[in-house]
Amino acid sequence: MLNRVVLIGRLTRDPELRYTTNGTAVATFALAVERPFTNQNGERDVDFIDIVVWRKLAETCANHLGKGRLVAVEGRLQTRSYDDSNGIRRRAVEVVADSVRFLDWPKNNSTDNFDGQDFGGDFYEDDIDVPF
Repeated sequence: MLNRVVLIGRLTRDPELRYTTNGTAVATFALAVERPFTNQNGERDVDFIDIVVWRKLAETCANHLGKGRLVAVEGRLQTRSYDDSNGIRRRAVEVVADSVRFLDWPKNNSTDNFDGQDFGGDFYEDDIDVPF
């Protein structure tokens, strides 16, 4: 069996960082991902995909990403059910990411918060000199 998702898109909002009761970091954000074809009006429709990241990757995303940033996300598709505030059973579909690659620079063109690294888990010093 295979459950693998690869997406490239822009964040629709800043990541929201929380911690579980046992102190594990979890961040959520949504990506706007264009469809690869145009509609009848010649425009590309956009899908809004919820993303969840855990542990150190969650903290890295929360500290270095913001609304509008372009990223590549790799992970697995997950569904879950929950009861909303009205007691109605709802279903959520999200991507649990194990790798997030930053594909652009921050809007202020500063390198203070971004050094070209791949934040898909461990930090790799060899990736700093990747030309963009």
